[in-house]
Amino acid sequence: MSRKSYLWAGYTVLYIAALYAPVAFLVIFAFNDSTAIAFPLSGFTTRWFSVMANSPGLIDALVNSLKVSSSVAVISTVLGTVAAKALSRAALPGRPALLGMLTLPLLIPGIVMGIALLIVAGAIGLRLSLFTIAIAHVVYTTPFAILIMLPRFEGFDRNLEEASRDLGEGLFFTFIRVVLPLAAPGIVSSLLLTFTVSLDEFVLTFFLAGNETTLPLYIWSQLRFPGKLPGVLALSVCILCFSFFLVTLAEWVRRLGSPANPQ
Repeated sequence: MSRKSYLWAGYTVLYIAALYAPVAFLVIFAFNDSTAIAFPLSGFTTRWFSVMANSPGLIDALVNSLKVSSSVAVISTVLGTVAAKALSRAALPGRPALLGMLTLPLLIPGIVMGIALLIVAGAIGLRLSLFTIAIAHVVYTTPFAILIMLPRFEGFDRNLEEASRDLGEGLFFTFIRVVLPLAAPGIVSSLLLTFTVSLDEFVLTFFLAGNETTLPLYIWSQLRFPGKLPGVLALSVCILCFSFFLVTLAEWVRRLGSPANPQ
């Protein structure tokens, strides 16, 4: 290997270490038999996971998060699919500008968006609840759905749509019977990814939750008590593993049937 290759390899190792070292420490201390987050470790234990499972309020927060994330995943995927189908047409006037506007929520800082949505909710008289959380999450996750579905529709053979129309099908049934089955891997991937993003979102939830509690807010509330920190670490490990599984599954499903990975 050349000197340049060694430098790039060293940079890659340092980058990965800086990125994942905090996550590794989180996992290590979740299995540490002590409430003190410090080295040396006291020993190996899994009792913090039992403490976590028996924590008051955890189940309610989990149920609330699942309600919000499930509804957000469905709504944002439907909106993202329709928007991506329209944007996939190269002749659409102002297509680059429309795409930029629809994906703008990804670039706006969460705290700015949270304050803006809180002001809007107050102005129209919406009571802060799981409903307002879901609205905020849909605004934030729909761009993810668009970016997942757009490549799927851009690689779609439009001759299939024309053939369906020639055989007498209308626009609606052509979309249902021809387009959606071919776009199914992207739809499943969008559902999984938007569910994960909504489940983990904290900043928007913090501004729009009112008296409701979701899983990220529950974790935040427990951090005030040092004795509960190991249980929080155990819960974080569970969320981390679940999120990693969903994101990996979403990426695998997204690649199914794509032009680069024909089945």
